[in-house]
Order: sequence, then structure tokens, then C-alpha cells
Amino acid sequence: MSTHVELKKVTVPQIRAKKGKEKIACLTAYDYPMARWCDEAGVDLILVGDSLANVIYGETTTLPVTMEIMLAHTRAVSRGAKRALVVADLPFLSYQISKEEAIRNAGRFLKESGAEAIKLEGGLEMEETIAAIVRAGIPVMAHIGLTPQSVHALGGFKIQGKTPSERDVILENARAVERAGAFSVVLECVESALSLEVTRTLSIPTIGIGAGPNSGQDSADGQILVTHDLLGLTEGKAPKFVEPTGQFRAPLIEAIQAYVTRTKGTPIGGSW
Repeated sequence: MSTHVELKKVTVPQIRAKKGKEKIACLTAYDYPMARWCDEAGVDLILVGDSLANVIYGETTTLPVTMEIMLAHTRAVSRGAKRALVVADLPFLSYQISKEEAIRNAGRFLKESGAEAIKLEGGLEMEETIAAIVRAGIPVMAHIGLTPQSVHALGGFKIQGKTPSERDVILENARAVERAGAFSVVLECVESALSLEVTRTLSIPTIGIGAGPNSGQDSADGQILVTHDLLGLTEGKAPKFVEPTGQFRAPLIEAIQAYVTRTKGTPIGGSW
């Protein structure tokens, strides 16, 4: 059964306006079909995440993904998303070298791939870069807490904000990205009470992932998950915070196995 969703494009101001009024549902997509399905299901925001390095290309970190790879996948998603706001991740080293290069690469996503906003990782250290990109007319979604592009500096994937010093850093990072003009901020693996404090402190929407109960839904203005994790398509175990709504990996394998069995069981020169 298909649920009809009005094809009225979601905009950056509409996402901001949902703060404190309506939860924001966000998911990742890396290709045209998944973007279409997310769109038809009523997702507000689709992120073309650099997590495609892990999900699509089998990498162990997000670091290897390039601008050209991200642009190609974002073009496909933009064609599929008639309604949801499309946000593209700036990949590692595409924005850290200089503000000028950050603006150029962010602009490429809008100009060449059809994205309507970009996302980048970092807080206080990225404040000037975010501000420069915003001044260029490019909407920015910020990302603080666990920042996967800095996984080696952080010492692995773990909850952020457990100590007083970590708490202070995250709060300052949150204030910095808001000052810089980000229209929203992802809180990844931020301790639950701190996530809620950030949400209450900022005037821009916070989007949780692994940031407390229900993946941050209870302590943030919205939630984002990797769609493959949500649907049980992940290779190996999905993160504990995901709470999958479906388990489609086994049925897909069974369907392919049925095809293999059918094909191999047909004699050459059989019934034509």
C-alpha cells in the first residue's frame, strides 16, 4: 500500500521553522531508488552522507571518499528526491585546507549535483569556514560530537560528552556553529543529557544520531540514521542505537538464491 505525500519541496527555512514544533525525520540515501523511496515515505531531509564509503564501498572509515564520488551519488539522489531537502556531506580534506577551497567545493554540490545544502564536521575550529560558506549563499548543516572524519584523533567511535571538559567543548562547539549561521546541527553520539541541554540552548534544530534514547529522538529536534542500518541491510551488526524497523537483508538473499536455484535447475534445451 502506498501513502500519497504532497510533492511540495522542503526548504531550509522550513527545516529551521520546525524547531520546537515538529520532529524532523532525516535519513541517508546514496542512489536514485533509495532517494525515491525516502521521498515517498515522507522523509523531511535526505543526507548523501560520506558514510557511503562504508555502506556502498566497504571501507572501514569515511576518509577515502572523494569529491567526485560524492558528487556522482548526490546527482543521483537529487534526481530522486522531488520533495525532501537534499544535503550533501563535504568529504575529508575538501573544506579543511582553506575557506576558499571550502566555498568552492560546497558550491560544486549546489551547482553540479543539485544538492540544496551541505554538511561539514567540526565546531569552533570550523566557525569561520561555516560563516564564509553561508555568506556565499550556501546553507550549512553542522556536525559535532562524534565526528567520523576525526576518528583517529578521537581514538575510535565512542560516546562524547561524558566528562566535564568534553561537555564544555561540545557546548562551545554548538554555540560556534550557530553563531556561524548553520541552519541545523547533527549531534552524533553525544551523551543524552548534554544533547538535551544543547537542544534547549540553541535556536537552530538539533538532529540526533546515537545521542540518547531512540537514537537522540528524545533529546533532539530530529533524528537521522543510515537507511541501510534502519532497514536491516547492514553488513554485520548495526549500531545498538538504531532499532531497525525492518530486516530486509535475509529476504533479499533468499530471493536471489531462488533465482540461482531456478536458473541452475533449468536443463539446457528444456522447455522453451
